[in-house]
Amino acid sequence: MTLRLSACFALAAGLVAGPAMAQTQGITDTQITIGTIQDLSGPIAAFGKQTRNGMQMFFDELNARGGIHGRQVRLLVEDNAYDPRKALLATQKLVNSDRIFMMLGHIGTAQNMAAMPVQFERNVPNFMPVTAAREMYLPPTRLKMAFATAYYDQLLTMLPSIVQEKKATRVCTVYQDDEFGLEVMRGGEAALRTMNMAFVERATYKRGATEFSSQVARLKAANCDLVVMGTIIRETVGVLAEARKIGLTATFVGTSAAYTHLIPALGGPVAEGFYAVTTTAHPYPDDPNPQIRDWAARYKAKFGEDATVFSAYGWIIGDLFAQVAEKAGRDLTVDSFLRTIETTQFGADMFDSQGCNITPQNRLCNNAARLSQVRNGRWVVTQGWVRGATPTH
Repeated sequence: MTLRLSACFALAAGLVAGPAMAQTQGITDTQITIGTIQDLSGPIAAFGKQTRNGMQMFFDELNARGGIHGRQVRLLVEDNAYDPRKALLATQKLVNSDRIFMMLGHIGTAQNMAAMPVQFERNVPNFMPVTAAREMYLPPTRLKMAFATAYYDQLLTMLPSIVQEKKATRVCTVYQDDEFGLEVMRGGEAALRTMNMAFVERATYKRGATEFSSQVARLKAANCDLVVMGTIIRETVGVLAEARKIGLTATFVGTSAAYTHLIPALGGPVAEGFYAVTTTAHPYPDDPNPQIRDWAARYKAKFGEDATVFSAYGWIIGDLFAQVAEKAGRDLTVDSFLRTIETTQFGADMFDSQGCNITPQNRLCNNAARLSQVRNGRWVVTQGWVRGATPTH
């Protein structure tokens, strides 16, 4: 009788503990296991490696200081090669086999869209993905937390003033034919509607394309005087180079996806004058801010190369995770993490990102953006912070 009762009590305890154990996947007495998926071998591998480095540097330094409430943070990294199918497989491994507590800084719009259903089925939050698609916070659900002002809102808030300043009358767009590019195009459409305007020409390209002569020829034939670009690294440089080659003299404007030192580094003279919307400052090693100079020196000493804005993204994401986990206390669960981030206002960081405020109804940290331009091979801020549309629209 006693054995039978003991067995029943044990079974009941197991049933009660089940949900709690599921919530603390990736948490042990000595370790917090988190995951990230980056492009380490595809067309935006430069971004992925830099994001990984920034995140790894943060957690290495954090662990050297004792970690979070005595727990070391273990960061597992997988490669999606900027391919949604590979992102899905990598997510299944991290969530189901490695049993991560949380996904941090996963790069790519289509890649996150493929990954999130797998994560959410196992109560694994998607924390601050490196993409500015609205789907990263809309519809607002508890396991979504985004930090990047949406591509849509970047253009909705910034494009009208650029059009007016440049006195543009024939606005066109060239964009990647996927979820990322469509978000850029739709943001441009929305901005132009506020001015009773519309794109006079649209040109698309497939993810991974390297040749843009037909797209730029269409833009020139349409007499475009301003071009909204849903492009990233080599596509941005490719379009700018082709435009220079055939004599298309227009103002070119990109989103934060094209705000990278690689545009002036790879484009040289053809990148001069290119505009991009920004949410975080590029950390030049001679930055006036001594905190950034010190951080950039540590980064170069560790990785043998200069830090970039994507390195900063990785650091910022790691830092924000650690702040929330530390404040949540020793009894760290998904629920305690979410309660903490939903009741805390985080201020601007050393890279001038405009803080973070997550609520149950608003899963986007902030929606501020500003404009920068390539001048003499460097990014220079040309317009200050502007707040976008409400994140829950």
